[in-house]
Amino acid sequence: MDRLRTSLADVVGPSHVLVDPELTASYETDWTGRFTGRAAAVVRPGSPGEVAAVMALLHEAGRPVVPQGGNTGLVGGGVPLHGEVVVSLRRLAAIDEVDVAAGQVTVGAGATAAAVDDAAARVGLAFGVDLAARQSATVGGMVATNAGGLRMLRYGGMRAQTAGVEAVLADGRLVSHLGGLTKDNTGYDLAGLLAGSEGTLAVVTRVQLRLVPRLEHRTTGLLAFADPEAALEALIGLRRRLPGLLEAAELFLADGVRLVCDHLGIPPPFGRIDPVYLLVEAAGVSDPTEELAAAVIEVVGDRALDGAVDAEPTGRARLWRYREAHTEAINAAGVPVKLDVTLPAGELAAFLAEAPVTVERVAPGARCILFGHAGDGNVHVNVLGVAGGSGVSPDMTDARPVEDAVLRLAAGRGGSISSEHGIGAAKRPWLHLNRSPAEIEVFRAIKRALDPDGILNPHVLLPEEDARTGALG
Repeated sequence: MDRLRTSLADVVGPSHVLVDPELTASYETDWTGRFTGRAAAVVRPGSPGEVAAVMALLHEAGRPVVPQGGNTGLVGGGVPLHGEVVVSLRRLAAIDEVDVAAGQVTVGAGATAAAVDDAAARVGLAFGVDLAARQSATVGGMVATNAGGLRMLRYGGMRAQTAGVEAVLADGRLVSHLGGLTKDNTGYDLAGLLAGSEGTLAVVTRVQLRLVPRLEHRTTGLLAFADPEAALEALIGLRRRLPGLLEAAELFLADGVRLVCDHLGIPPPFGRIDPVYLLVEAAGVSDPTEELAAAVIEVVGDRALDGAVDAEPTGRARLWRYREAHTEAINAAGVPVKLDVTLPAGELAAFLAEAPVTVERVAPGARCILFGHAGDGNVHVNVLGVAGGSGVSPDMTDARPVEDAVLRLAAGRGGSISSEHGIGAAKRPWLHLNRSPAEIEVFRAIKRALDPDGILNPHVLLPEEDARTGALG
């Protein structure tokens, strides 16, 4: 390993090969604090060429690799849980000049979502994917997990935004298809394949992103309801009433709002804690305030217990804070077991009612905080106190009964065990709930074709016994 580190330093420079535990620590634990390991080294290449040279050396040495972006993942897919070498892509943060005519831009894998949106804003465009971790989540990681976020309702996830990709294969070969043509029927869609692959097939180095028109006029509404059914019925009406205007629809519950208010020291919406909240945002080329307000009156009416509509930036930010502060408030309360699932529209309300009961059955006394993207059926399930109380980091054994119960509940109602965080290390034992044996064997075949030695993120996505050998599990 010493000789390998010297060779890696010759490629990226000695200051970009980290082995000191104090320097590697921030790369070794995921954002939740639940998944942590020890890296053999952290290598920080500064260009696609350096990534290629680094991967060639690691491939020759047979060293397992974990590609890492902003390390904002929530399922243990981007940290070295088994002593792998971390290849950090953060230095690949260049953003090319925006192609206004095409509505596209080429960016490095280490560019953050916020930086891409800022670059697009300078020419009147926007990045279609937005998420609470926008300041640190990187484009490469967002492609690798096919991130969705707050605007999925209108623009779709990362796969829909990716017009081209450049990546380094496990053996150091660089493959690049960054033309960004709207019509390009010349074979397999490499960008589509790598979106959602979680670093198991190649290391993404650059991405050609589609951009969307920048809509400066926005209005946010926050509505309170007595139960999820009423909130979801109201959302159906709002979507029909506001075609082309509704950009976000977020749902959260009393327990989450109470946690946020306690954490931030702010009063609850409307001066009290209500059972269910629906936050919607309309955006357009002109002010949508009157249309949103009219839709709330006509469609929602007395279904809502209370409501507020605000078009001013400070007022909108105040309403959004109740939703976006959920993750930080949950993490401040303890180390959570985090699960994100998707439910069919007709099953969402039932899942919201059943999930806390299901968790209580297998983990008495645990706190179950639910919130998510109502427009696409995505629910974030956060469970605190699984391993002996708030603030105690649960190990994998303690968490498993909760994971098993919640994921089986979602799958049993026709849902997905992973909506936008990926499978990572956390959900590998349950992949069979959504994928047939034939599908998983196709996954293995693709993995073997692109990474025959199994060095790329070998402990992620595919079942443990299959990740490196390809054998049936």
